[in-house]
Amino acid sequence: MQSICALCLLALVLTVPALAAPPVVSNVRGVQRAGTKLVDITYDLADPDTAALTVSLQISADAGATWTVPVAGSTGHLGAGVSPGAAKQIVWNAGTNWNNQYSAALRFRVLADDGTVTVPTGFSLIPAGTFLMGDQSSPQVGYANEFPVHSVNVSAFYMTRTEVSYAQWQATYSYATANGYTFDNPGLGKATDHPVQTVSWYDVVKWCNAMSQQDGLPPCYTVSGVTYKTGQSDPVCDFTRNGYRLPTEAEWEKAARGGQTGLNFPWGKTITHSQANYFSDFAYSFDISPTRGYHPTYATGDAPYTSPVGAFTGNANGYGLFDVTGNVWEWCWDWYGNYPASGSAVSDPRGASTGSYRVVRGGSWDGLAGSSRAALRVSFGSSSRSFVVGFRLARSSAAGSEGTVVSADSPNSTVFTIENFRITGVRRTGAGGLDVSLDFNSLAGVTYRAEKSSDLTPGAWTNTGVTATGNGAVQKITIPGAGLSGRLYFRVVLE
Repeated sequence: MQSICALCLLALVLTVPALAAPPVVSNVRGVQRAGTKLVDITYDLADPDTAALTVSLQISADAGATWTVPVAGSTGHLGAGVSPGAAKQIVWNAGTNWNNQYSAALRFRVLADDGTVTVPTGFSLIPAGTFLMGDQSSPQVGYANEFPVHSVNVSAFYMTRTEVSYAQWQATYSYATANGYTFDNPGLGKATDHPVQTVSWYDVVKWCNAMSQQDGLPPCYTVSGVTYKTGQSDPVCDFTRNGYRLPTEAEWEKAARGGQTGLNFPWGKTITHSQANYFSDFAYSFDISPTRGYHPTYATGDAPYTSPVGAFTGNANGYGLFDVTGNVWEWCWDWYGNYPASGSAVSDPRGASTGSYRVVRGGSWDGLAGSSRAALRVSFGSSSRSFVVGFRLARSSAAGSEGTVVSADSPNSTVFTIENFRITGVRRTGAGGLDVSLDFNSLAGVTYRAEKSSDLTPGAWTNTGVTATGNGAVQKITIPGAGLSGRLYFRVVLE
């Protein structure tokens, strides 16, 4: 592992305007249709400039931690050609997709895609495609952790053109602290237009969530299905959401290279102070800057010697990004780990499954030319902070179409698809009435009640007042015969 800073260890984000005229999904609700295994999902859909959208459905059985419940055969306002409007409806057949199950934490997510490519303000679209990841210098200068060079396919995504400034950090930080978020570090910046630093990885991902909520987007980071707002926890990232997040390490290197292959830097094989803010030295032959040491324009006052974000205006890379070389290191999503030993091709890698350190990329104002190379990898503790470490934002683009995709989730719903009961015994009581015994498959600890109806019409079911607690096997409910007369129907429902 390489060291981050030659001076000391003491980390950044961006307030970007929301997308222009995106679709809006709201008021998502899911309710099981009484006496059936069908679930009616309703939602409102608005879009000021698109007459027909593509709507899709996702379902979670664990309060949003995962979204893996099948949705095959769902009908209604779903698929292509859905027009905006209120009280849109989807019917999900839980009996077909999720039979003999029960959950009080089922959530329904409705996604709407307007099919148009709208690049968010302040971002660049990084197109889908394959690139070579790892050190490709000649002669070779890379460290062992930059090998083997391997082919990586990355889905299209968006990356901010500059690092997050201190002003941008402060604007969302104020919103976040007023809305239930806590941070270990308030963040620092040499000036409001310089990159924010002295923030940890944990601070940054919480800030990303806060900015998503501030701009009406779904937060990407959750802990146990709940939006990550406080403490130091290792969250799950939902890459299907289009809220603000950190780039993966593979996304970062693809974006930083700007479509180029075989180069040390986005623009070529050499570097000077006219191209980046770094510490120039004779240690590397490809450092050909006529000025040495700290950047002469920005080494003023006390450290850090950062430069304003996007200061090198004539030096954007092929994707329109600034400062991917030098200024401040940039946090990535990934746990630090080795590349695949085989060097085989991979698609959308997201780092090691666990670890002790996160990845930072890109070099800094305090780093030598070698640390500013596009292939260089460094690890840094999630709770650590430094005045040489910042970040920039990523957002997932629409799957397939790269259109503007938004989503909204329902509150938790209760859905019950345990197989129906059967009447197993009818006996006459001493008073001349009938007792009715009902057997049904039950879940342990779940309370059920018996209901009766004379005609099966909706709303005609009445409570018999008889309940039972499931035993995890076949359970029996007995309804006393007193008051039972005529043709009656019975059912068992959740209490």
